[in-house]
Amino acid sequence: MMDKQMRSRFSWFALLNTASLCIVVIVIVGLFAGWPVYRCVPFLPTSSLFGLTLTNSTGQVPKIPGLPTLIDDATPTEAYARTGLDGEEYKLVFSDEFNQDGRTFWPGDDPYWEAVDLHYWGTRDLEWYDPDAVSTKDGNLVIELTQEPWNGLNFRSGMLQSWNNFTGGYMEVRLSLPGEPDTQGLWPGVWTLGNLGRAGYGGTTQGVWPYTYDACDVGTLPNQTWPNGTDPVAAKTSGSRDYGGELSWLDGQRFSACTCEEDRDEHPGPRPSVGRGAPESACPFSFTPSGDRGSASQSVQIAPFTAGHLWKNFTPHIELNPDWTIRENQWHGAILQESLSHEVMTDNTSFSGRGYTSYGFEYDPGADGEIRWAINGTSTWTMRASAIGPDEAAQIEQRLVSEEPMSIVLNLAISYAFQEPQWGKLTFPGSLLIDYVRVYQKGDAQVGCDPKSHPTSKYIDDHMAMYLNPNISSFADSGYRKPRNRLSAEGCN
Repeated sequence: MMDKQMRSRFSWFALLNTASLCIVVIVIVGLFAGWPVYRCVPFLPTSSLFGLTLTNSTGQVPKIPGLPTLIDDATPTEAYARTGLDGEEYKLVFSDEFNQDGRTFWPGDDPYWEAVDLHYWGTRDLEWYDPDAVSTKDGNLVIELTQEPWNGLNFRSGMLQSWNNFTGGYMEVRLSLPGEPDTQGLWPGVWTLGNLGRAGYGGTTQGVWPYTYDACDVGTLPNQTWPNGTDPVAAKTSGSRDYGGELSWLDGQRFSACTCEEDRDEHPGPRPSVGRGAPESACPFSFTPSGDRGSASQSVQIAPFTAGHLWKNFTPHIELNPDWTIRENQWHGAILQESLSHEVMTDNTSFSGRGYTSYGFEYDPGADGEIRWAINGTSTWTMRASAIGPDEAAQIEQRLVSEEPMSIVLNLAISYAFQEPQWGKLTFPGSLLIDYVRVYQKGDAQVGCDPKSHPTSKYIDDHMAMYLNPNISSFADSGYRKPRNRLSAEGCN
């Protein structure tokens, strides 16, 4: 009887000791393994449109933040750093090599990119943008333009927008153009847009695109005229004859440095006295045939405008590399934008997958900044901020090399607004093939949509409907309130 009691007591003691030991092991493992993971994984709001998601159904799989999560594992290590066109050292902060076949880009499919489903009416495009027109194959991102009835239009193509934004640095895209070098009509684009505007979503861009301005003056008002509607004279007489000489038909800068303090909640910040916008800067690259060669239009679109859309396109405000054949684009803008652009002659081989060329731009933001464009890593031309300085006739101050966080847009279009298609020579489908996208920065990286100096995420979250609905074609249709401008006739009353 005693032996049975002793054996029973020892069995319970052994079980308790074993259980206690297991608990201790679990706690130790959890402390040293689980806690760092818990600390490293952010809990992101699912409503944040331009933040990073943590899952990916078809392509790259993000890793723990704090590690180089935005750098594709397939990017060669020799591409992790570069010496900039300014002679300074840059480090890679984002890359996508598009090496995995079959990626899709519907909303939620990819952590870094999203394809849109809309008609890009702003440039009177002939195609409908459909996410299924964007895919990956044979190491390329493929944007395919086909001639087929689609949502009331005769063509279908794709536009891809990044979920990652950057402020300052260098972006490089290696690609093969659609079509042939001696045939015009296809309109491939590689460009950036300030994050407060979303390409194709008119409610977000009206009053924001393409402003890059931080002064409080007539440049922030509708049509760039004072409330009397007559001054400055240049705003009424120096524009295109097609528009009766009027310089601007813009609705005025929605987030101007003149914003009334009482309307600070309708301004993205950091203060209502900071002018904000969505410049189309420092690209786009739009590609056109020129004889038997291609040419790249390396451009920036800004507002407000100088008298006659005349910018300082001469030394020392710009610098052209004599090793390239470069010509100034004679179209300087119209009533909705001022355009600073040069066309650079390229080659006749980087078309339809027969060859590839890398295009890039590097920029330093601000009133003392500059933009430097490149092809195959070699500088083509440089625009300094002094080229878009004050203009006495238009009564405006210095425009800025974009200080906004910029998103990346990749698309293939067809539109008479770009050039008249040569229907007898064009063949379909046409495909824009992109080998990689890489973004570099120097110093502290500013990758994301919400830098302290130019936040965007709260404003976007608070006005989400117009960032998700392309059918809201104007800000007036959005139902949101426009912040008042103290220089307007109504003022802040």
